[in-house]
Parts: sequence; structure tokens; C-alpha cells
Amino acid sequence: MEERKKKRGECMERARPFMAVVFLQVGLAGMDILSKAVLNKGMSNYVLVVYRHAVATFIIAPFAFYFDKKVRTKMTMRIFIQITLLGLLEPVIDQNLYYLGMKYTTATFAAAMYNVLPAITFVLAYIFRLERVNLRCIRSAAKIIGTAATVAGAMMMTLVKGPVLDLFWTKGPSPQHDGTEGTDIHSAIKGAVLITIGCFSYACFMVLQAITLRTYPAELSLTAWICLMGTIEGTALALVMEKGHPGAWAIGWDTKLLTATYSGIVCSGLAYYIGGVVMKDRGPVFVTAFNPLCMVIVAFISSIIFAEQMYLGRVLGAVVICAGLYFVIWGKGKDYEYPNEESAQPKLEMNGNSLDHEVIAINEQERNVNTEQERRKTVTETV
Repeated sequence: MEERKKKRGECMERARPFMAVVFLQVGLAGMDILSKAVLNKGMSNYVLVVYRHAVATFIIAPFAFYFDKKVRTKMTMRIFIQITLLGLLEPVIDQNLYYLGMKYTTATFAAAMYNVLPAITFVLAYIFRLERVNLRCIRSAAKIIGTAATVAGAMMMTLVKGPVLDLFWTKGPSPQHDGTEGTDIHSAIKGAVLITIGCFSYACFMVLQAITLRTYPAELSLTAWICLMGTIEGTALALVMEKGHPGAWAIGWDTKLLTATYSGIVCSGLAYYIGGVVMKDRGPVFVTAFNPLCMVIVAFISSIIFAEQMYLGRVLGAVVICAGLYFVIWGKGKDYEYPNEESAQPKLEMNGNSLDHEVIAINEQERNVNTEQERRKTVTETV
């Protein structure tokens, strides 16, 4: 009975990171749908970012103040600068570029392009030594191949259209054109470039968050600080971009308030906190590796709500992306299962050399003792 409970506990412990990131992607998918709806109605993306993080700060701050009393470390200038950069990279740069890219394309296209995030995060994590790579190791090769396949699939979804897939719920006149239909190809390319730059900013955010958590290991407090700095910096940007348009700040009991509240609580507050908790154990690459799940959910819901058409090129690109990410997740799983295997040989060699030196020292000491005993015996016999 105790063994069963122990096994269940171990299974739950292993499944917890997967459940957390899956929940995170489901929440992000809901944000994509709601954000696309309010952006189509004319809401400013700069104002949406400000309201979103203001809500997140208001909700997360009390929990951080109460639960992080024992783990919250002293705020230093270095940590404050890192938090300021975190508030700029994801809440301001990434989200505004993502919303702008979504305006030029569609919710499905934006979610699909975001699948380059794991590849960018993998490269940055390797540069900052948060990710181990050994070309002679099969799991490292799987991570590299999977990363390349992810980028290739994302490019396929961007550049290859193919025939339209006639789904029964998308037949008939579409109330909304696809991001690459009804407009020129330049709009699609512009949206793809903006989203890619946003992905790079988000990848930098993930890596910097992992580094910051080493010296400031209070996930809730760090989340509250990021949301607060994002609100302040986002407000400064919104005041510049929406100068002369005070009506852009108007909000009522409508989908704008719902979107700001939902995205603030789920996609900023909970997302930053869950990402911080999981990456402390599994690393930033693991957190970003589940982005295709968001794409699948958004594509399905968008085809129903917005009647967005599905193309064969996007489906094939999605298959390539999912296959590549399977290799990445498999490699990361092996890294977690055998964390010291790659460095085991050097340790053994080092231990072996150390052991040899100890044996030599002991033998030398024994010879010295024997020599001293023989010398004393000779002196005694002479006397």
C-alpha cells in the first residue's frame, strides 16, 4: 500500500511540470482569441498591454507580499536592473509586437509563427550555458535536429500556402479574410517579421528570468515586480504612441475589460509564475517547447469563431513543427532523467586520477616508514 502511494506520488511529481505548461498553453490560446476580437474592434494594443499588466500587478502583489516573506532576498541594484529589463522585454516589446503582427495576419498565423520560440530559446540558453550540448550524445543531437525542424516548419507555415482545406464549419462566405488573403504578401511578411522579433524578445526574457531566479528565488515576488515594471514602461510607451487620442483609453463592461482581466490574470500573472517555477527545475527550453499546443487550440477555435480558412501548407508545417518539438522534448526528458551522464566520464577520470595520486602518496609514505625503520635498526645494531 505504501509502495503504491509512493509510486503515485512519484508519477504526480513527474507529471506536474507537464500539467503546468499544458495549462499555460490553454490559457494563452484563450488570450489569442480574445485579443484578436478586441483588436478587430479597434482597441489599441498599447493600451491593452498597460491594462493587462495593471490587472496582473493588482492580483499578484498581495500573494507575493504574504507568501514570499521567507524566501524573498534583499533587492540589489543588479536585481532591479534585471527586473527592469524583464519588464521591458516581454510585457512591452514582445506583446506589442505580437499584437501588431496579429493585426497584419490572423490569430492562427500569429500562434503558428510563435513556434520559432523554442528554437531561439534553445540557442540563447546554450550561449548562456543554461543548456548542455554534446554532439556525441544522442539526446543532444535530437535537441539540435528538433530545433532545426521547428524553424523549418515555421517557415513552411509562413511561406507555403497550398490548397484550401474545406472544413464544414468554414464553408460559405467568411466574415474575415485570412492574413495572407485579401491583402498583399507584404502584410504577411511584415506580420511575420514583427512576430519573429517578438519571439526573440520573449526568448531573451525567458533566459534572463532563469538567470534572475538564481539570485532572487521568489517566483511570486518576481512576477509582481515584472508586471509592475511592465505597467510603468508600457504606460510611457502608450502615452507616446496614443498621443492626441484620449479615447483609446476608454474601457467599459465589455470584451475589452474581459480581455484585459483574463490576459492579466492568466497570461501574465500565472504565466510568469508558472514559467518561473517550472524553469527552475526543467530549464527555459522545456517551458517554451509546448507552444505548438497553443497553435492547435487557436487554429481550431479561430476556424469556428472567425471562420478562418485552413491551408494544406500550414497543416504540413504544423506536422513538421510537432515532429521537431517531439525530438526536443525527448532530449530534454533524457537530460532530466540522466542529469550527470555527460559529465560522468570526466568525473570518473578525475576521481581515478585522484585515487592514483592517493595510492602513490600512501606507497611513498610506506617506503619512507620502512626506510626509517631499517635505518634505526642498523644504528641500533652498530651501537
